[in-house]
Amino acid sequence: MTRHIRKAAVIGAGVMGSGIAAHLANAGVPVLLLDMVPKDVEGNGGGAATVTKAKSRNALVDSAIAKLKKQKPAPLATKSTISLIETGNLEDDFDKLGEVDWIIEVIVENLDAKKALFTRIDAVRKPGTIVTSNTSGISIKAMAEGRSEDFKRHFLGTHFFNPPRYLKLLEVIPTEETDVEVVSFVRDYVENTLGKGVVEAKDTPNFIANRIGTYGLLVTVHEMVKKGYSVGEVDSVTGPLIGRPKSATFRTLDVVGLDTFLHVAKNVYDETTGDEQAMFDPPTFMKEMAKKGWIGAKSGQGFYLKKGKEISELDPTTLEYGPRKKLKAASIEKSKAVKSKRDKLRTVVFAEDRAGELLWSILKPVLLYAAEKTYEIAHDVLAVDEAMRWGFGWEMGPFELWDALGVKDTLAKMQLEGEVIPTWVTEMVEKGHTHFYDGGTFYHHGEYVPTRKHDKYIPLKTLAKEKVIFKNTGAKLIDIGDDVALLQFTSPNNSIGLDVIQMLNKSIDEAEKNYKGLVIGNEGKNFCVGANIMMMLMEAQDDNFFELDMVIRQFQKVTTRIRYASVPVVVAPYAMTLGGGAEISLPAASIQASHETYMGLVEVGVGLIPGGGGNKELYLRNLERFGTDKLTSIHQAARETFEAIATAKVSTSGPEAIDNGYLLARDDIIMNDQFVNHAAKQKVLELHAKGYKAPARKKIPVTGEAGYATLMLGAKMMGWGGYASEHDLKIAGELAFVISGGRVKEGTLVDEQYLLDLEREAFLRLIAEPKTQARMQHMLAKGKPLRN
Repeated sequence: MTRHIRKAAVIGAGVMGSGIAAHLANAGVPVLLLDMVPKDVEGNGGGAATVTKAKSRNALVDSAIAKLKKQKPAPLATKSTISLIETGNLEDDFDKLGEVDWIIEVIVENLDAKKALFTRIDAVRKPGTIVTSNTSGISIKAMAEGRSEDFKRHFLGTHFFNPPRYLKLLEVIPTEETDVEVVSFVRDYVENTLGKGVVEAKDTPNFIANRIGTYGLLVTVHEMVKKGYSVGEVDSVTGPLIGRPKSATFRTLDVVGLDTFLHVAKNVYDETTGDEQAMFDPPTFMKEMAKKGWIGAKSGQGFYLKKGKEISELDPTTLEYGPRKKLKAASIEKSKAVKSKRDKLRTVVFAEDRAGELLWSILKPVLLYAAEKTYEIAHDVLAVDEAMRWGFGWEMGPFELWDALGVKDTLAKMQLEGEVIPTWVTEMVEKGHTHFYDGGTFYHHGEYVPTRKHDKYIPLKTLAKEKVIFKNTGAKLIDIGDDVALLQFTSPNNSIGLDVIQMLNKSIDEAEKNYKGLVIGNEGKNFCVGANIMMMLMEAQDDNFFELDMVIRQFQKVTTRIRYASVPVVVAPYAMTLGGGAEISLPAASIQASHETYMGLVEVGVGLIPGGGGNKELYLRNLERFGTDKLTSIHQAARETFEAIATAKVSTSGPEAIDNGYLLARDDIIMNDQFVNHAAKQKVLELHAKGYKAPARKKIPVTGEAGYATLMLGAKMMGWGGYASEHDLKIAGELAFVISGGRVKEGTLVDEQYLLDLEREAFLRLIAEPKTQARMQHMLAKGKPLRN
């Protein structure tokens, strides 16, 4: 049968339930959000209340909706998304569950409460409706006991991670009675429609990610107490140094909430015995913290306490706060000079100093525990690694980490220390296999099997080894099949320098001669964070403005080439797409953006305006939005462009990029960021099949001196109100002059090169300013804007 999710329902409007509802709405799915009727409403517990209106009976859900609008990071892609969420309660609106195709339970973590709810759902759901639980650890099989056969066939666990919009992992947990077709449908649906990374877990306590992650956190806490390290010392080495998030160990616990963490730990404690159970028993000081209400960010204090700008760390022995500490060791300093991530890791982990001793003592047990539990909690090592990367933000899962450290070296060290190695790992090594991963395969039951890849995922890392057409230090052009080429930036942070500009030109030449079109796409943390600020600053400080002028001209020429290439150039942005990254995207025949695309022209943050054609390109897109048939429309396009650039407005999602004018009807948004390059390739093929022709060059209407005066009035009002400095107004003046078209009459038609020349000249004037150079220097040193 062909399944569709035309409407979904979420039961439970707490932080998690409302977050799941919001993410369904982000994906364009209408969703019914239900919760209990408050006890003090008449007819449900009596009390003094007399209000019986639906609004009062839906008070819990209405409160959750109000919180969604204020939460940060925002659960909603745009404010208008909330219109897809219908509210109700579990008494008046329960029968509406018969109208939906997917029901997600997100109520209190209590088996009896969940079973009682599923009894009611079974009575009203239509046959074939999928029902799932978002439990973080209660047995899925136990929840389904006593239910109808149709219910059981369509029931499974779908464990989202918090916050549902931003964390990629979704663990799918079927039972023996769940239809295979239902599991397959749910996997495909959440990957494609909700943009999730799906891992199938077995029905065991805490499933995969929380089982391994909680164990790893508790190993770290126990080791800290045992060896006398401080909270700050632990966090200083358990973050990016070993491929973990910046929040490391204790800042992560503060964000998650100690109450939540202790509940998750208890799930495993209650279901295990012996040494494993002992590990899941948190130290006494953590239980004391929970009693005091020191549970982290949501209570205002936890392992850290922030007062003003000062952050203090908790001393677990005294439960008093003191200055934050960092672990200092020779191996940490030595690792800074090492380029390879693998060698950097080995430098510290195998060091015989306080850093090495700590890291080895917390990583070793996690590797062994993951190996011991893999086939109990998951189907293979790949599922474990994916769960930890997508759910906990680890750069490498346990087995990827083990490969990086070296399987033979670590096993020798473990055996020397008397550790018991899981049998399947020793058998693997005895067979001559010294890696869990080998190329595009992973070790599984005695042999290497191909790594699972979705058919909408283009593996650039693999193709880059086999299908490179040409490359330089900043980028490489790859043949991705079906007569489509892809240009991938390889510079640090995918920043744009002369090497990238050269490759853009060369790639367009190659695509026009031998391919149906060109995709500009990347892998990694961000699409492109802009131009190489360091290079520009050094040239400006050396008064090398001739060189800067040449670079800007080259950049403008290549963005113009993107617009007017004879074959379609499609850009696939995701995550940070700032400054030059946006300038490369805007002239494309189509932008295939990720839902989590944060696009903006942010050059004012370093005292500049866009120099690679960004002002002109955003203005053209706004003219496309508002039209050119009326002067009022042209003024609106100019005003929107000016405000977006002058305020360094960055979209907080792909849909908001539409609101900001960065994306248009010819563009598209893909929920799953792993699929953006594939979507861009399909767009190239679609445009080619339709007989793509480059847009005709046309004169551009500008607002002229009248528009300039209007824009400057708004800027000056900001200055008079104390919101803009003198240098801010200078930047605004240059920007207004460029967007309005300079000293011409209102409605004058100008060509693109005229606007590009205005832009380049303004950019060069600003970069020569000492205050701009100070802003650039501050951004490089501190990573944040300077207001001067």
